[in-house]
Amino acid sequence: QVQLVESGGGSVQAGGSLKLSCTADGYTYLSACVAWFRQAPGKQREGVATIGSTGSTTYADSVKGRFTISHDNAKNTLSLQMDSLKPEDSAMYYCARRATCYYYFGPSLREVDYAYWGQGTQVTVSS
Repeated sequence: QVQLVESGGGSVQAGGSLKLSCTADGYTYLSACVAWFRQAPGKQREGVATIGSTGSTTYADSVKGRFTISHDNAKNTLSLQMDSLKPEDSAMYYCARRATCYYYFGPSLREVDYAYWGQGTQVTVSS
């Protein structure tokens, strides 16, 4: 059973920054076929950023230029650096990983493509 654990959420004022982290058990790599999603109250979960099988990244239009997804190989940690935060970025943030990662898997922000999920970390941005 793959376990993902997010951390780094919190409260920040608009314009501020937060860095989220996601760790996994020892045999689960987080360098590819991984993504960050978020879900605000009353809204559907949406993909925010992803790393595909070849390391390419894709971002939702709403966060492009403000958020950066990355992986630390030494620590096997997936991160999401969030800058210039806006109140509409407030949500529960989840990291996710695909069950398999074939070379032809491109970046995906589709929830259905991911099999493993963390419990989430809350981000609140005040105006």
